[in-house]
This record gives sequence, structure tokens and C-alpha cells, in this order.
Amino acid sequence: MFKIINKIKSKKMDLLNDSINQLIETFQKSNIEEWTYIFGNKKEIIKRNLIAGIFRGVGIGIGVTIITAILIILLQRIVALNIPIIGEYIADIVEIVQKSR
Repeated sequence: MFKIINKIKSKKMDLLNDSINQLIETFQKSNIEEWTYIFGNKKEIIKRNLIAGIFRGVGIGIGVTIITAILIILLQRIVALNIPIIGEYIADIVEIVQKSR
């Protein structure tokens, strides 16, 4: 008698575990965590986005500065090679950039 009751309980537990696993998969697919973030504390969202925007802006500024400096150095070295046509155009560009500093 106890074996039958234990088998029934075991089957119910397996069914319950399967249902819970399906529910977890459904929540993961529907991105519930993202929705709770969106509908969460508005001040916290604004603060995080503001800080992220500031750091993105600073990063872009630093990145553009570094890339521009590297390009100017490369252009100056190409000018030093005295390639007739290209050298003149690059010399003009470098001169304009140096005047704007």
C-alpha cells in the first residue's frame, strides 16, 4: 500500500518539477528580468543611463583624439617620403591641422 502511495507522490513530484522547469523557461524567454528593470525605480534608471552616457562620451572623445593623432603622425611620415602628388595634398592637410591647434 505504501509503495503505491509513494509511486503516486513520486509521479506528482515529477509532474510538479516539469511544470516548474517549463515556467522557468517561459520566464527566461519572455525577458521578465528586463521588464522588471524597465518598470523599476525611475530615479535609478535615470542615474545609470546618465553615468553610462557620460562615460560613453568621454570614451568617444579620447578615442577620436588618439585616432586623429595617429593619422596625423602617419600623414607626416608619408609627406617625409616625398611622393610627388600624394605628398603635396597630405602636406596641405597637415599644415591646416597644425594651424588649427
